[in-house]
Amino acid sequence: MSRTRGGSQKQPSQRQLRVGEEVRHALVRILGRGELRDPELTETQITVTEVRMSPDLRNATVYVVPFGGGDAATLAATLRRAAAFLRGQLADEVALRVVPALRFEADRSFERASRIEQLLHDPQVAQDVGTAPAGGDRRTDRRDDEDGA
Repeated sequence: MSRTRGGSQKQPSQRQLRVGEEVRHALVRILGRGELRDPELTETQITVTEVRMSPDLRNATVYVVPFGGGDAATLAATLRRAAAFLRGQLADEVALRVVPALRFEADRSFERASRIEQLLHDPQVAQDVGTAPAGGDRRTDRRDDEDGA
């Protein structure tokens, strides 16, 4: 039986958010040191955009993108191979009872944002967005009405 109503997802707790942010900062420090042996990872600067923790704090989904652009899916696949090493390093960085299992995913939010931006600049959409709403929500300057009428 599901704990959520109407199919909506439950919002993360303050603890999940706090631990997720702590794990994100720790991963940034670990990746910044450059101690990874994989040549694909040593040559790439990585941006960790978000870490989402499971309610029991045993699993973490880490969203990553390559700094300066590139293929995020390939980067996520490469980081999945190094997940065990990164989890071991994470154990030294954070004080948690259980070090979460790391699952790396490509962050698609930047792609979605640029797609929305592209749609908003489309001439057809800009025409619809730029028109005044129906119902006469125009503001008139009373001085013009008094002087001209």
